[in-house]
Amino acid sequence: MKLNTRHFDEIDVDIEKIIIFPNGLLGFEDCNRFIILKDPEEDTPFNWLQSIDNPDLAFVIMNPFVFKKDYEFNIPDSVVKELKIRDEIDVTIYTILVVPEDINKMTANLIGPLVININAKLGKQIILNDDRYTTKHLILNELQNSSQEE
Repeated sequence: MKLNTRHFDEIDVDIEKIIIFPNGLLGFEDCNRFIILKDPEEDTPFNWLQSIDNPDLAFVIMNPFVFKKDYEFNIPDSVVKELKIRDEIDVTIYTILVVPEDINKMTANLIGPLVININAKLGKQIILNDDRYTTKHLILNELQNSSQEE
């Protein structure tokens, strides 16, 4: 399937890789089908969550454990059931990033992680009730610190 996107021009979409978010994402409830695209810069931890339903809509996403090693939360039982999660190896977690002109102010939404069952191709954005996290977690310093520690 071909898709003309705002950020990537025309792309080929493998329909078997489409992830269904039955409830959409917060603020984008009418967009239910997405695909994860690798960032064109090969050596970055960034990916894109490209909407199939709205080709102009794409989010920069990242595995939060790359920059926040102690990030933790429980996936509610209702979400485990909804996403048909049988084993934790079925699950991948992403966070949506905001990348402003000043890259030093790049933030991650740690309150609203994306939980994806990679086998069932089902996803959900959940909202955490945890005051350790914010919707605008600055990540650049943590990324630099974690790469220096390795």
